[in-house]
Amino acid sequence: MIRTAFLALAIAAPLAAPLSAHAADLVIHVGNVKSATGQVMVALYDAAGSFLKRPARVTKTPASTAGTTLVFHDLAPGSYGFSVFHDANDNGRLDTNLMGIPTEPIAFSNDAQGHMGPPAFDAVRLAVPAAGLETTVSLR
Repeated sequence: MIRTAFLALAIAAPLAAPLSAHAADLVIHVGNVKSATGQVMVALYDAAGSFLKRPARVTKTPASTAGTTLVFHDLAPGSYGFSVFHDANDNGRLDTNLMGIPTEPIAFSNDAQGHMGPPAFDAVRLAVPAAGLETTVSLR
């Protein structure tokens, strides 16, 4: 009986390991990049409480009018949202006017838009399954 249990575990363990170790990739295609100067920067958030405050991850890539793609590798499947902007002057931050309105092109996951401010996390939330997700947003 014990030998049968060990045999079953020895067979099942290699089959279960890939399922638990699998991590998803989130591929973000950013459209409407008007110039190839600077960087396209993305901040990824995994909770409403940290949205636009403390990103879980960040990445950037040189801007390209031919198409800009960024990838977050090895994400645990779950809910995420992101903000993206074109740092055209390459100063490492989102520039705003005196009223706090962005002066550089921005976008959010789901192409969500806010009213008198950024959208809520519920509007930008997207489900990243274990198989990963590919999405597209357009800068405004």
